[in-house]
Amino acid sequence: MRRIWDRAPLAIDAVDGLPDGPQADVLVLAFASIGHDPAQMPSPEFRRMAVGGQGRAALFVMDRSRSWGNTPDFAPAVQAAVAHMRQRQTIRRIVTLGSSMGGFCALVAASLLPVDVVLAFSPQFSVDPRVMTQENRWRDWTRAIDRFTHATAPLPQTRITLFHGAVDDLPQALAFPVQRGLDHLLFPDQTHAGLAAHLKARGVMEGLLEAALEDDRRRLLRIAASAGGRLRQRLYPA
Repeated sequence: MRRIWDRAPLAIDAVDGLPDGPQADVLVLAFASIGHDPAQMPSPEFRRMAVGGQGRAALFVMDRSRSWGNTPDFAPAVQAAVAHMRQRQTIRRIVTLGSSMGGFCALVAASLLPVDVVLAFSPQFSVDPRVMTQENRWRDWTRAIDRFTHATAPLPQTRITLFHGAVDDLPQALAFPVQRGLDHLLFPDQTHAGLAAHLKARGVMEGLLEAALEDDRRRLLRIAASAGGRLRQRLYPA
């Protein structure tokens, strides 16, 4: 990986795609969560899934300030990074993905870029205390956000799949509106923090991305179901 943006608080690393790979026209943007060490920059996440074995190019976006996409440099940074990759190779399809804060940022990025697919694992609907008044899990970070440019998660009109653990994330999950083109999967036995790790352990992450890129909704839902996912409307009918 090579660092193409290093202007505090954001860092973006890039991996070039294989020019003759079957998915050489795909660019994946993977957004980091808050990570485990608050004193350090979060590490790149979803590296194996993003690059895969298909020749995909990838960008890994990290935010030391943990701003949920609210730092003023967020939009110019991701737009400049994508423009940089377009100068190096043909990009026809863009995917954004991430877990927790990274999932929220994947949705924010999809409102700023021509994104084709979003896979958001455990994204918050909001970390603004004025919106989710009972949410305290990330208050140590969110109290430092000067202005909530994105008070709630954007839901642009593109193919979006949301994944939530129902054990402790239902208030955030059910705050997301139901809309056309959005699939929302709940995992009754999984937690917010454990969901992505559970899906990785089940070996389904790459299959979810492949199905999304192929616009194969049936396959994506079948893969999610094999790991315990249920469509939200079946558990909580509107």
